[in-house]
Amino acid sequence: MATSQGLIRWYSSLLDEYYSAKSLWILKQIHASTIIIGISSHDFIRTKLVTSYASCAQLHQANILFNFAHRKPTFLFNSLIRGYSSLSLFSQSLSIFRQMLLAYKPFDRQTLPVVLKSCAGLLALRAGQQVHGAVVVNGFALDLANSNALITMYSKCGKLIDAQKVFDRMSERNKVSWSAIIAGYGMHGVFHEVFRLFHTMVEDGEWPDGLTFTSVLTACSHGGFLDKGRDYFEMMHSRFGLKPGLEHYTCMVDMLGRVGLVEEAEKLILRMEKEPDAALWRALLGACKIHGKMEVAERVAERIYGRNL
Repeated sequence: MATSQGLIRWYSSLLDEYYSAKSLWILKQIHASTIIIGISSHDFIRTKLVTSYASCAQLHQANILFNFAHRKPTFLFNSLIRGYSSLSLFSQSLSIFRQMLLAYKPFDRQTLPVVLKSCAGLLALRAGQQVHGAVVVNGFALDLANSNALITMYSKCGKLIDAQKVFDRMSERNKVSWSAIIAGYGMHGVFHEVFRLFHTMVEDGEWPDGLTFTSVLTACSHGGFLDKGRDYFEMMHSRFGLKPGLEHYTCMVDMLGRVGLVEEAEKLILRMEKEPDAALWRALLGACKIHGKMEVAERVAERIYGRNL
C-alpha cells in the first residue's frame, strides 16, 4: 500500500512537471506507464491525466478518461470544465458544468471562476448572474478568484456598474482585481477611468504587472492617447522594472500605426529584445498601406514574405 501511494505521488509530480511543457508524446509515455503499473484509474492520477490531456488540446482523450471514471469527484469535473474553457470552448465548458449540477455534485471555490470565464466568453449575462448567486449562497463572495471572475464577466457583458459594485465590495484586492476593472472600462471606451484607476492602484501600494499595462496601453491606442501611451510604455521599465512583452509592443505599434507614425513603429520593433512575430509585422504593414507609406511597407513586406516577392 505504501509503495502504491508512493508511486501515485511520484507520477502525480511527474505529470505536474510536464504539464507546462505540453508535450503530448511525453504525456502518452507517462499515461502508458500508469496503466502498466495499475494506478491509471486512481482518482488523483486520472484527474492529473484529464488536466494534462486538456492542456495539450486533446479533449477527446480527456473526455474518454472522464467518462470511464466510475466515481466522478468535484475536482475531476473541475479539470474538464477548465480544459474546455482554457481552449475557449466555452459552450462545452458550461455543458460539463450542467452535467455536474445534474449529477448533484457539489462545486467548490475552484469551480465557479472557470464557469464565470465561460459565461464571459459567451457574453451570457443571465447565466453569469445565476452563477453570481451561487457564489454568494455558497459563501465564496469574499474569495479573490471568484470576485475577479465576476468583475471580468460583468465587464465583458457590458455591465460596468455591476463590475464596479463587485470591485468596491472586495475586502481584499490583488493585481488581477485592478487589471480586471481597468480592462473593463477600457473595453467600453471609458478611458478617463482607466487612467484614474491605474494611478489609484499605484497609490494604494499595488504595483501593476504586464496584464495591467496591456489594458492601459490598449486603452491609449483605442482612445488615441499617443503621449500617454508613450509615457506608460516607458514607465513599465523605468518605474516598475517590467520588460515589455510582445503584447505591449503590439499595442504600441497599433497606437503609432493609427496616426501614421509607421517609421517610429518600425524602429520600435527593431529595438525589441524579443523576436517580433509575423502578426506584429502585418499590423505595421496594414498601417503602412492605410497611410501610403510605401517605402516602409516594402521593407516590412520583405521581412514577412522574404525577398523573393
